[in-house]
Amino acid sequence: MSIFHLPDLGEGLAEAEIHEWHVKEGDMVKVDQPLVSMETAKAVVEVPAPQAGKIAKLYGKKGDIIQTDGPLVEFEGATTEIRKDKGTVVGSLEESSDILKEDDVIIGSPRQATKAIKAMPAVRALAKELNIDLASVTGSGPQGQITLDDVKKFGSCGAKKSSFTTGQVETLHGVRRAMSVAMTHSHQEVVPVTIIDDVDITALGEKTDLTVTILQAMVTALKDQPSLNAWYDGKTMERCLHQDIHIGLAMDTDEGLFVPVIKQAQQKSAQELRQAIDVFKKTVRDRTVPPSELQGATITISNFGMFAGRYATPIVVPPQVAILGCGRIREEAKPYQGKIEIRRMLPLSLTFDHRAVTGGEATRFLGAIIKYLEKA
Repeated sequence: MSIFHLPDLGEGLAEAEIHEWHVKEGDMVKVDQPLVSMETAKAVVEVPAPQAGKIAKLYGKKGDIIQTDGPLVEFEGATTEIRKDKGTVVGSLEESSDILKEDDVIIGSPRQATKAIKAMPAVRALAKELNIDLASVTGSGPQGQITLDDVKKFGSCGAKKSSFTTGQVETLHGVRRAMSVAMTHSHQEVVPVTIIDDVDITALGEKTDLTVTILQAMVTALKDQPSLNAWYDGKTMERCLHQDIHIGLAMDTDEGLFVPVIKQAQQKSAQELRQAIDVFKKTVRDRTVPPSELQGATITISNFGMFAGRYATPIVVPPQVAILGCGRIREEAKPYQGKIEIRRMLPLSLTFDHRAVTGGEATRFLGAIIKYLEKA
């Protein structure tokens, strides 16, 4: 038998979720024939067959999480290990993938365990934290392996808490799962500060393409304050100031949050920016947006005001150091040139990582955006 391990799908991710199998056990496949669609942080990626042959075993079912470099497909034939594109894995996985039995005997050891409860160290740690007896948990993984989802579900719906559970409990998958991981990472690492202000956009007129105009304002402001167009590595305490401006555009969908990236925004005209936005709207909705278009943002904008909300505390996703939030436009009576007028006001919320950006840099950046929009 030969085992094909899940390769790094080009994003340096530690795991991916089985979206759909295109083959079944017993099928004959050709080289590069699609085996399975895997859902990563933002995209669905097809994984091709690395060899021709007969499928002996599929590791996992739809919805299962497979670790990068973990077993995916077993082929009939000589015993070998197939690890395609192993060199593309970014960094090292600190979490152990050894599956332990109850007495901490690694599977395959000549010493037989007295109670065959299979779980990774991370699963055991979570169970201990939640005070859950793994003997009471039913494993849904290969060969009865207990997964993190099994422990979390038991902790939410198990005997100890069942009397308090009245709603439907679901395990996060796909985009929502990736969002949860990203937000946890941000909460643990970033030192966020949010500043808010209003900008009078009456002069723009109601027919102005406001999103495009704000993007142009960000480009102008970043040229004046380049420290916000940066990536920061908290471990090495290194900051990378980018020359090109790649703006992530947060888009809300029923499946979760997508952030396609407008590359080299500083080189695009207003028409080109609008075309890019319209394309992303369609490809995100259809789930056809290429993975490459969801990577590389140097700063992000969130136009949450199109739904509701005046101000917010947008979340900075590392390694970025800033995100601009735009609230709901309102009409407000304000003094203007010696008299009271009804003016159109746009609320702005800027969150920045105070490890890499000073308060002065952030306020000057926001001030430059306000100046641009008031005179546009």
